[in-house]
Amino acid sequence: MDTSTFDFDLPDDLIAQQPVEPRDQCRLMVVRRDSGTIEHRTFADLPDLLSPGDVLVRNNTRVVPARLLGHRETTGGKWEGLFLRDLGQGTWEILASTRGRPSIGERILVEGELSLVLVEKREAGRWLVRPESDEATPILLDRHGHVPLPPYIRKGRDDPSDRLTYQTVFAREPGAVAAPTAGLHFTEALFESLQFRGIASSDVTLHVGIGTFRPIEVERIEDHVLHAEWAELTEETARFLNAKRESGGRVVAVGTTSARTLETSALRGEFLAFAGETALYLKPGHAFRGVDALVTNFHLPRSSLLVLVSALAGVDLIREAYESAIRERYRFYSYGDAMLIL
Repeated sequence: MDTSTFDFDLPDDLIAQQPVEPRDQCRLMVVRRDSGTIEHRTFADLPDLLSPGDVLVRNNTRVVPARLLGHRETTGGKWEGLFLRDLGQGTWEILASTRGRPSIGERILVEGELSLVLVEKREAGRWLVRPESDEATPILLDRHGHVPLPPYIRKGRDDPSDRLTYQTVFAREPGAVAAPTAGLHFTEALFESLQFRGIASSDVTLHVGIGTFRPIEVERIEDHVLHAEWAELTEETARFLNAKRESGGRVVAVGTTSARTLETSALRGEFLAFAGETALYLKPGHAFRGVDALVTNFHLPRSSLLVLVSALAGVDLIREAYESAIRERYRFYSYGDAMLIL
């Protein structure tokens, strides 16, 4: 399929810069695949839109304060880095940008007096660096890092409130450099309402990487290569989800990251435990085996996320839904409104 099929024009003022408070008072578009209809509700209505016996599957990854700001010791030039992962033995992999050509052995001075020594240059702006500190990585990032907001939110500039708002209330496992944004709409009170109605919750983990923001730059979506991300679905969760399915409950993925984890697990028709990288690319023609319904946000044009929701609901229905969202002035992207595909 041509990538242009998944393109659209979005007015800048529909890109949400702050979340709705309280979180569950954002708007919710309900897209019904069986009837091809679209409804406009509020996210707090979710318990009434699901059925007893259904299970919400959440991504419990936790966003780390991965954005690092500083300057080169030798030239004083501004430097910006994004922590990607801890490789062990005192070495980090980061994505970095600065003017000039930094050399191996050079020091970067990060805000808050943290020194990073450049160890090895890799492709596509990636570096291996060694922090000159004996403290654990989570402590260093918490002290010296910033929330890694996507560039369409305040040009990536965070404020203190983002440490709370750009994190789901069920975040547990540190490792993401972007939030699983469909989960941002949930509150503890909403989970109580869901539980009271007999709707369960279960967790998987997928550490969202920087590739989640990468647009499809090739002419055909089939030629796009999806980034790999680390994910896990435990044996206990697999048994629980299989039992829910057998009793007639639906598996409702909270976000595209949960959907990819579930589909990776259920490629053979039932949920199987796994832990490791997944680069599963869900596009039109995919036979969904792990996802019965999806809670999601409104995604960027020409993105693999928009392709994924189109694979589930159909290209024409999603195009109609997005046209309706723009007409009705829904708020888009990470801090925006939500969609429920049933």
